[in-house]
Amino acid sequence: MNYNAISLFSGAMGLDLGIEKAGIEIKVCVEKDKWAKSTIERNTNIPVIHKDITAVTSEEILEKANLKKGEVFLIAGGPPCQSFSSAGKQRGLADFRGNTIIRYLNIVEEIEPQYFIMENVRGLISAKLNEVPVEFKEYEDIKDVKGSVMYFLQNEFKKYGYTISFTLFNAANYGVPQKRERMIIFGYKGKERIPLPRPTHSENGTIRDTLPWVSIDKVIGDLEPATEKDYIPLGEKAKKYLSMLKQGQYWKDLPEGVAKEAMGNSYELGGGKTGFFRRLNMSEPSPTLVTSPSMPATMLCHPTDLRPLSIKEYARIQQFPDHWIFEGGIREVYKQIGNAVPVGLGYIAAKNILNFHEERNLLVPYSRYKNTTDFEFNNFFLTQLGKSSIVKKQQKKEEVINFESKDFEEQVILDLEI
Repeated sequence: MNYNAISLFSGAMGLDLGIEKAGIEIKVCVEKDKWAKSTIERNTNIPVIHKDITAVTSEEILEKANLKKGEVFLIAGGPPCQSFSSAGKQRGLADFRGNTIIRYLNIVEEIEPQYFIMENVRGLISAKLNEVPVEFKEYEDIKDVKGSVMYFLQNEFKKYGYTISFTLFNAANYGVPQKRERMIIFGYKGKERIPLPRPTHSENGTIRDTLPWVSIDKVIGDLEPATEKDYIPLGEKAKKYLSMLKQGQYWKDLPEGVAKEAMGNSYELGGGKTGFFRRLNMSEPSPTLVTSPSMPATMLCHPTDLRPLSIKEYARIQQFPDHWIFEGGIREVYKQIGNAVPVGLGYIAAKNILNFHEERNLLVPYSRYKNTTDFEFNNFFLTQLGKSSIVKKQQKKEEVINFESKDFEEQVILDLEI
């Protein structure tokens, strides 16, 4: 059977390449960024709608995809997430009608795919609605409650006949050489809940039936030495302090008395500030790739060379194929790669949909994080409101194992006898 997909917020197609690797054909991309649009056209024959999502109609998307309503297997995409990022102010859905997540919701309602995948930052799980238009007055009493955005999305998708499941994923737990945390929401037009995929990897491979995390030396170790055309050079100040650091170290590992000098006014700021003067470790996955590896607070310095990661190394860590050509200048290329979903995470998400569709496998849902799976979240959210839980017990042969410990080695995956 042939499976098709519509890609929204396509970017450089990291998520889409994973979806295609799983066996689902992308029929159309919607992308407003001119450089990402050029990247798609340079590497594929997929038609691209080069518009802001709020200016695109569902009819136009279906026409470009050569599909009709009811024929779409999957809609996938990650609406821009700045409003929800834990690094930002978590403004939630402050601009409600113009919010890209609302438009994603509307397109799913109008096209009625059999499945959907929505990817976003971890801040989505705690985001507040902040404001709601009069037509959504039923949410007025909870708009300022943490988690009200996710609660809203669940209820609205349910109105359109979808059952959703979600959790917070660490990409490293699925074979990606990067510790990138992202929310993934799965939707199915029906009453069954899609189970969540079990991790294939763990930090040291000590969890039963998992492999060790993939370190960056496995994916960038064979590349030719980078030249200055492959990266944005670091400033002299950054070079001065980074030259004092070894692999895996950052500003706190600078010699006594030097750290405060290096950090300047940032020294007194709160938080761990782990991105300042940071050298990566070849024997570990990379931290989350950002849109620029040379910015002071999000520095991603090569483990041994005195430079940031190159664009070729960026692409390898995000699992883009070597033949993939990114359009635009070096800053635009960094941005496209840094904003992408790792190809491997897209593959896991799509494969999970296919496993459910073809076999209805009862996989064991898993999350390392407290209150991040859909049914845990519902109990947690409703408890905040002082209401009784409306969450039904999971199917007899499913179970979630949840721990508060931060150490992954202490997590346990329970194999149920099925």
